[in-house]
Amino acid sequence: MSTIDRLGPGEGRQNKLLGLPDSERTLLIVDDDAPLCQRLARAMERRGFIVTTADSVASGVAAASENPPAFAVVDLRLGDGRGLDIVTALRKARPAARIIMLTGYGNIATAVAAVKAGAIDYLPKPADADAVEAALLAGEDRPPEPPEDPMSADRVRWEHIQRVFELCDRNVSETARRLKMHRRTLQRILSKHAPRS
Repeated sequence: MSTIDRLGPGEGRQNKLLGLPDSERTLLIVDDDAPLCQRLARAMERRGFIVTTADSVASGVAAASENPPAFAVVDLRLGDGRGLDIVTALRKARPAARIIMLTGYGNIATAVAAVKAGAIDYLPKPADADAVEAALLAGEDRPPEPPEDPMSADRVRWEHIQRVFELCDRNVSETARRLKMHRRTLQRILSKHAPRS
């Protein structure tokens, strides 16, 4: 069974969607990874959401503007742009919408930008349906749960370097100067994938 849907509907949780009108159960999922998008859509439908999917910024903005959903799960990077544009459009159309940003890039800087744009949380890809549902339905005043598997020191360092790199508009020389690091050392770090944990 896929990690995206480890539990069946209602298993191990109380469904907070029961009794809500259809307009309060609508969920927009925007991701250009078609298999992941479809698996997540099916998993969320089994949990009681009424799901619409989109695979681009253009179709996501259109869906968010025409039929603003109560909930949204948006990929940070799409083939035709950034998911932040969808978050902004949805915030204008339905200010109370609960939006989760998915990022496959493990980049804290862009995730923080998503939260500033109006997302309530961000999750690394691939996120399973339980994590997505928990984030979407978390109470406004509930503090987040502590991580089961927090980032290692190597991962925190990598995230910090990525954040500074993004803040410097992806300019390697400027990033190296600000981090007091040799440019070639920085290039080697940037060319590698993120540490696993």
